[in-house]
Amino acid sequence: MLVTRFDREPLSGFVNPQTYLLADGFELLSQSGAVSVIPYGEVKLVCFIRDFQQGEPSKELRLFSTRPKMEGLWIRMRFRDGEAMDGMLPNNLLQLDSVGFSVIPPDPGFQNQRVFVPKTALTGVQVMGVVGSPLRIRKAKPVPKEQLEMFGKVE
Repeated sequence: MLVTRFDREPLSGFVNPQTYLLADGFELLSQSGAVSVIPYGEVKLVCFIRDFQQGEPSKELRLFSTRPKMEGLWIRMRFRDGEAMDGMLPNNLLQLDSVGFSVIPPDPGFQNQRVFVPKTALTGVQVMGVVGSPLRIRKAKPVPKEQLEMFGKVE
């Protein structure tokens, strides 16, 4: 994982995804084996990455260029330093965390698989859209009459 901070150099290391969020910060195991707790107030982004060698995520890949296809809440987060980033949140209030947002970034196939953003790093969050609303019932497509059945009807 790669930690982008506001006023300091980025950090890299490993976390336990189930227990890394603590009351006063998050726990990071550095590549050298040292364990430290990073306060939420210092952190801008916590990127769960594929490879340490690729460095920080590109700023051009932080906003969706078109409407996202995956289901959930499409949000735009504004940081304290004026930058913005889009992400997809699950459309489930039970999955929201009290200290921040765990989002799927606009290009999860590139470097970041998931991004955690502490609430202290943000000045605002705007819901851009709801994709795949469970309230809308999709109608089943009618089967064309000329389509052959692969198996006989079971009665």
